[in-house]
Amino acid sequence: MSLARAERADLADFLATLTPDQWDAPSLCDGWRVRDVVAHMFSFDELSLGGLVGRFVRGGFVIARVNAVGVAAHTEHSVDELLALVTRCRQPRGLTAGFGGKIALTDATIHHQDIRRPLGLPREIPPDRLRVVLDFARTAPTIGASKRIRGLTLVATDLDWTAGDGPAVEGPAESLLMAIAGRPGIATELNGAGQPTLAERLGK
Repeated sequence: MSLARAERADLADFLATLTPDQWDAPSLCDGWRVRDVVAHMFSFDELSLGGLVGRFVRGGFVIARVNAVGVAAHTEHSVDELLALVTRCRQPRGLTAGFGGKIALTDATIHHQDIRRPLGLPREIPPDRLRVVLDFARTAPTIGASKRIRGLTLVATDLDWTAGDGPAVEGPAESLLMAIAGRPGIATELNGAGQPTLAERLGK
């Protein structure tokens, strides 16, 4: 949970530096602008149990649709309102506090990169956070990584982290994370005997 709070704090500080044009810029999440990604990340924290159930019902219990409902609820919010939401939610609550904060940490770390990469604003993710996120993202149901990385060994070249069994896919830990999350164009940042298989599965 402390890692999740730290990641959300770093994200909040970063978001406060963005211009209005950057808030409306596309992210790596298909069809979502930066503001939409932010709305998605924090739209679950303030829901009551009834509100959470209602959102899943409205989304037909399909994760992509459930997420879309949360984004739509914040479509008319200003940048200041979204920043206020981020500030209120530095401590994960409700669904995002699940698994000891791993849901919030993993979601924030991946989406932080979803925002930064298209804007050309890279960062170095703290290794302690990255190790936890890499482990959790491999099996998190909403990420659906198993079909992408099945039969492959993932090897970070800049971090003491390896997982899986089979032909190796090697590269920076952040690139491995974004590939696990199914983001487009990431396979070109990786190499190894298993890279062509991963690239095919990513469709890129």
